[in-house]
Parts: sequence; structure tokens; C-alpha cells
Amino acid sequence: MDNTARTTVGQPVARIDTLDKATGNVKYVGDLVGPGILHAKLVTSTEAHANLKSVDTTEAWKVPGVRAIITGDVFPFHIGPLLADRPPLAFQKVRYFGEPIAIIVADHAHQGKLAASKVKVTYESLSVVNSVQQAFQIDAPLVHDNSGDYTKIISDVYPVPGTNIGSHNKIRKGDFAEAWANCAETITATYAFNLSDHAALETRSTQVEINSAGKVTVHSCTQSPYTIKKVLNQFFNVEVGNIIVHVPLIGGAFGGKGTVQLEPLAYLASRAVGGKKVKLQYEREEDLITAPCHIGLDAVIKLGVTKEGKLLAGQYTFLVDSGAYTDQAAGITRAMAVDCTGPYNVPNVWCDAYCMYTNHPYATSLRGYGHPELTFAVERTMDKLARQLGMDPVQLRLINAIKPGDTTPTQTVLTANTVGDAAKCLTRAKELIDWDTDGEGYKGISLFWKTSSTATNAQAGAIITFEADGSVNLNCAAVELGQGTKTVLAQIVAEKLKIDMVNIHVKMEVNTQYDPHQWRTVASSTTFLAGRAVFAAAEDAIRQLKKTAAIILQCAEDDVDVAGGRVFVKANPEFGVTFQSIALGYTFPNGHTVGGQVIGVGKHTQRHLTPLDKETGFGNPGPWWSVGAQAIEVKYNERDCTYKLLKAVTVLDGGMIMNPATATQQMRGGMYLGLSLASSETFMFDDKGIPQNYDLRNYQMLRFGEQPIEYLVDFVETPAVDGPYGARGIGEYGVIGVGSALANGLSSAAQVELNNLPLTPEFIWKTKRESGQ
Repeated sequence: MDNTARTTVGQPVARIDTLDKATGNVKYVGDLVGPGILHAKLVTSTEAHANLKSVDTTEAWKVPGVRAIITGDVFPFHIGPLLADRPPLAFQKVRYFGEPIAIIVADHAHQGKLAASKVKVTYESLSVVNSVQQAFQIDAPLVHDNSGDYTKIISDVYPVPGTNIGSHNKIRKGDFAEAWANCAETITATYAFNLSDHAALETRSTQVEINSAGKVTVHSCTQSPYTIKKVLNQFFNVEVGNIIVHVPLIGGAFGGKGTVQLEPLAYLASRAVGGKKVKLQYEREEDLITAPCHIGLDAVIKLGVTKEGKLLAGQYTFLVDSGAYTDQAAGITRAMAVDCTGPYNVPNVWCDAYCMYTNHPYATSLRGYGHPELTFAVERTMDKLARQLGMDPVQLRLINAIKPGDTTPTQTVLTANTVGDAAKCLTRAKELIDWDTDGEGYKGISLFWKTSSTATNAQAGAIITFEADGSVNLNCAAVELGQGTKTVLAQIVAEKLKIDMVNIHVKMEVNTQYDPHQWRTVASSTTFLAGRAVFAAAEDAIRQLKKTAAIILQCAEDDVDVAGGRVFVKANPEFGVTFQSIALGYTFPNGHTVGGQVIGVGKHTQRHLTPLDKETGFGNPGPWWSVGAQAIEVKYNERDCTYKLLKAVTVLDGGMIMNPATATQQMRGGMYLGLSLASSETFMFDDKGIPQNYDLRNYQMLRFGEQPIEYLVDFVETPAVDGPYGARGIGEYGVIGVGSALANGLSSAAQVELNNLPLTPEFIWKTKRESGQ
């Protein structure tokens, strides 16, 4: 443990965007208005699976103000982040209810909406694939007839032609069959839940303009500005240097704004009206059902143990409902396979993770990237196994908790640097929930982990420039979407330069024209990636400061240090110069000048990561694994199967906690989201694949007053050597294990195994009735 005294890093520094948000001064993409802006509205499918016979726009053209109508034949090609299997606008067939078919561009939004309602679409209905189990059948209708012809954008996505399998990832470790035969006890369990939504406060929105020189300017509420550049270049042949992406603050994202959907549509719309600026903003219903959502899952878990409860073998089968297109669901499927065992040492592993096409809205990243889902299945099975063995669930987890020296499912050998202390997290969570004390309610607990599923070449850059007064500007392409990233990055600069936070100016908006490249703001990787880049930029600036100061002070560079806005001689700190006097170079009394503006440049690229072997999954998928434990206490009403959340606990080993206040709030927000997904959120589909609840009146979320009465958050700090000041990622982790902890607690309360989400009173009642209670 690094016990170095720090003045800024590790302190509960106030977020730098607080005042602007509190006073309403923040401008989001939807707030951007100007003269001459045109508005785009979508015509979307009213069927889940059908051939498109005709799209009649005759009546739509009669609406005043309509400037253009774009249909799928304008761009009859496929795009996608991992597998190019999705047309921006449907052509030939539609594959989910709400899929974009046409774009209306009009002077005003209401004109576009009226015109969209007048487009007449003729369908030839096809058989609907309405579940992953149906999709997996040999004789199932095919959502994609020619998936084998799609272009792979990355190498490790594996569609299976002639099936509904969009990708298949395998993990093979040890000898599962032999180990299974030698197990003293075994258990097999199945789990399921449907798709759900991100429900961010800000709906997805974008604006695109193409100027006369061919430069494309995009304003978007995105987590991935450089991915937008990549998509427009890769699929629309726009030169990368001619694409400028602006990202202001974002009103929530939770992974749902990490993918690219609206920007190609708005680009096509702008191109159709001579490059004029076009705004495309989803209404809430579109954001719920036309935009990508959260995966569904069916899972089968098989665990085998010794008579003492030591895990010997695990088989994990995941059928991921990716909806109509793979998007990021193919990556989520891989991530679930990579961490399929949960944070347990399982020497013999057999995992098959399938990304399945269905006629549901297509799925993308949601906070946790498949780990809340796999954790629900694994942790429910661990609780059942503990009861089968007559053991305390905490004790069974402690016996098997992953630790340095163990190997991951992909056979990466873990060290104290790359994995935290799972047992310590679990023990602390047990204390906070008063596990051994009878309380007002029933208690459930879970252990979880996650590696940061980034590209092997994921990278970030940062630039630090000094002003004439000695203050510092920080520029990077990390996106502020509510997680406090820019505050933490400013803390790193302040700590390294040993100056006060008030002397650091952070541009909250991202502009790809002057901000250095960053992979994406996803995967709990930004503090790690951008933090390392910012750290390196600060070091570069310090070298420049010392070089100029050493000339002025007539000493060696090694003889000086920086602190308090000064560069001074270590042996005599009173002898020094201020940042202000050398920030733009130092001018001697005779007019001679040394140095120049201090511009610190830093970058960082992921290291030591490898692709995974297609047949075994062997490889190193991530830079570290963060581990943690969560617990829930719930008061259960036997009469009507309702329940009240009393207490929610998270203990996370996130390495060095950069800002305890924002980290605690992230854990609390994550628990709220995880409990909402586990207790009430789901899309309901009829037998034709039509969603029945794509508005907030009927899409049930955890409401104010239904949240836990008490949140308890604590941290274990096992530093990651590669992280800035020893930090790992923490952004997603508050979500991951809380749903399984709730299910474990409610299963004990209701005396029935609850294996499906969400855990509504109706579902609990139905499960009890079916079990004969």
C-alpha cells in the first residue's frame, strides 16, 4: 500500500461541473438551436419481422416544410461496430418493431412528424423469433439469411451462417468432463430475463452539418466521439480529417450512448438537403424502442465441488438476446465468457456464450457490460449450492474466492497487482449488513468481479497548456457523462504539479479537432487510460518547467522541484521562480528569452493484452480485475409478496480511490440502477414481437421512495501498479452484484428459488404457486 501523503488525489474534492449544473447553465445537444436548422423525424416499423413491399411517400411530400425524404435504398449497405450487419435504414426487410425505415427532413419538427405519419409502408409479415430459446432451435426462422456474408469489423466475432447465432465465444480450461465425474456434489440451474432500457434522463440527440468544403461537423451526446469519426469514414467514405465531433456534457448514458446509431441517419439527412444542419432528437418512446437497449439472457450454470465445498468444475451456457443486430451484444457475449466463473477459482471450465439474433430491439452496452447478468446466474447458483451443502453462503464464497496466483477462465495468472482482495471485500460486506445478526428483514449477499473489456490497442491522449498567469488548461477527449471523470483527471494534474485545483481549467466539451484521440469513454477505463495520459502530460510539463528554471537558477535540473506554483531549489526552497514567470518562457533583464509556452503532452495505450484463442479462449483480455461484494436487506410481506428495500451495501476494491466522495456516489447510483433492473424493469412483448410498454407510464422503474432506506459504501484499496496513483476502474461496479444479492435475499424470504428477473410481486406469487406453496 502506498502511504504517500497526498493533497488532492484521494481527497473528496468537489466536482468541477457542480455549479454549472446546479444553475442550469449547462447546454446539452438538445439545447443547441440556431437559424436555418432543419429537423429530422423517423418513420419506424410497425412490425417486428417482415419483408418491405413498398414505402409510399406521396402524401408525406404534400406536407408543407418537407425538404427531403430518405429511404433505405439511398444507402443499401450494412454498418456495425463489431459485425457490419445493420442497415442505417431498413431495406428489403425489417427485423424489429421501431426499426427506422425512412427519414423526413423538414423546416420544423412538427412538420416532420406529421409527414412521417403519412408515409404508407406495405409489409409482408414473416414468422417472428420471439425468444433466444426459439432462436436456438434448428428449424427456427432466420432473422438474417446471409449472416456469413457480413463484414467483420473486429476479428473475434464469430457468426454461424444458417443459424441465428450472431457470435459464439468458447472458454475451455482444464478437463471439465473428468473433473465433473469426480465431483462429490453437483448442481444445475437455469435463469432468464428479458430486454430492458437505459432510460437516461437525456434522450439521444445529434446534429450534423456538411459545409461546402466537405467538412462534416457533428454535435452528439455520445460516449464515443472518435468512433463516430471511424464509422463515417469506414462506411460513408468521409475523410477522417474532415470530420469534427463535438460532445458537450451528457445527461446520463449508462453505456447506451457508446454505440453509433443516430449520427449516420443525421449525416444522410444533411447530405440530402445540401449539407444544411439537421437535428435528429429522439422522443422518449423512440429512445426506449428504436434506440438500442439492454440485453436479455437465458443461462444454464452447472457447478461441481468437493465434499468440503471447493469448486472443481463449472459449465456456463449463455444465450444472449442481442435483438435484431449484434451491435455491442457480440462484445458483451465475449465479455461474459471471459469472466464466466465470477470471482472464483474454478480449475476446470467449459463455457459457451452465444449472441443470438431475435426480432427484438437490438441490444448494446449497459453499465456492467454483461457482468450483472452473469453475476446474477453465478451468485444465485452459489447460494443454492451452499444450501445443498448445508454451508453458510458467505463461507462457501470465502473458500472459493479468487486470489493472486489463481488463474482466470482465459488462463491469465493473477497477481496482487492485477486483482484486488475479494475475501476482504466479502468479509467487510458481511460486517456492514450484520450478516450474523437477525434483523428486521432477510439478507442476501453476492461477490462480483469484472475486467475492463477494452481493445488491445485502446488508448488516450492529453495536453496540458500553461496560461500567462501560471494556471493550467487540461484538454482530453474523455467524455463527462455524470461520473465525475473530468474532476478526477484535474485532481491528477493538481497532485502531480502540486498546485491547487482552482488553478486548473478543464474544458468539459470534447472537440475532436483539438482534443487528442481517446478510444471511448466506456468500460470503467477512463480514469485508467486518460488518467495515465494526464499523468504523463503533467510529467512532460514538469520536465519543461525544470529545464527552464534550471537555466534561470543556474543549477542542474535534478536540483529543482515543483510545488505551490513555483520551481525551486531543493536545498534552498526560497530560491526559485514562479510558474507565472516561466509559463510562456522567461525573459531576462537584457531581453534574452529562454523556454517558451509550457505544453505538456501525454499518452497511454493498453499494454500486454492479447486476442483470445477462438477454440479455447486462452489469452489476456484485460489489464486488471476489480472485485467487490454487495449485500441487501429486504423486508418481505408474505401476504401480497411485496417487499421493502431496507439496506444496500457495496464494498469494492478499486485500487487507489481517487475521490472518495464521487466514488461513493457512483456506488450508490449503481446500486439504485441495479436494483431497478432487478426489481421492475423489463420490456414485455406480445406473440408478434411487439413491445407493450415502450413509454415511461408503463415501463416500470424504481421510483423515488422505493430506494433502500440506507446505503452503505466502503472501499478496500489494493493498488494497481499500472494505474494512475494505483487506481483501477470503478464506474460500473455498483450495478454488478446488487441484483443477485436482492434475488438471494428474496429467495430466502419467500422460501422459493427466484431465478428470473425482474423480481416483481406478481412473479414471486406465481413462482410460489407453481412450487405448490
